[in-house]
Amino acid sequence: MSTPDDRSDDAAALSALIEQARLAGHLAPGEETRLLERAGLGDRASQERLVAAHLDMVIRLAAARGEQRLSVSDLVQEGSIGLLEAVRSFAESGEADFATFAEGRIDAQMDAAIADEAAAVREAELLVTAAADYERTELVTRRLLHRKPTAAELAEKLEWTLDRTLYVARVVAEARRRYDEELLAFIDPEAINLDDDEDERSDLDG
Repeated sequence: MSTPDDRSDDAAALSALIEQARLAGHLAPGEETRLLERAGLGDRASQERLVAAHLDMVIRLAAARGEQRLSVSDLVQEGSIGLLEAVRSFAESGEADFATFAEGRIDAQMDAAIADEAAAVREAELLVTAAADYERTELVTRRLLHRKPTAAELAEKLEWTLDRTLYVARVVAEARRRYDEELLAFIDPEAINLDDDEDERSDLDG
């Protein structure tokens, strides 16, 4: 979740990008064609001039998406990558209109960045849930067995593979070391309902 300071930094970054686009100005008639030809041959000065001249397009497309897990300024940065790719590849693309071609590349880059961020957030959420499950199961099993459970015992209890259990165990150990309160919520042992019947103890020992 972004903080007020983060939002302030994003706003400042976006303002700087807008000013940069304003100062770059538009290309003169015929200038874009010449620059695109040179850009396709690897001329960096031409590539940079084209990116600067079309930065307003990137800002417009980023603003249209709003805050979708990424800030507008972050989307502008991603869109600029797509714009640069368009500048470098347009000459050999066979397309007739650069603006349409560039917009497609910018859109694709932004959409990919949003999807990657959403996947990363979802993965983090799943890992937090898995870590909490591991922490709780380890505590309950330790109290039932009166010893530290093995990874195999925890894997069986959690119905996970051994590899997944070992991975989550490393995450939990690192979180404990770093006192990561977001990952490991405080668990009150007295609040956990322990079933101490002999059948469950036998299953664990067996």
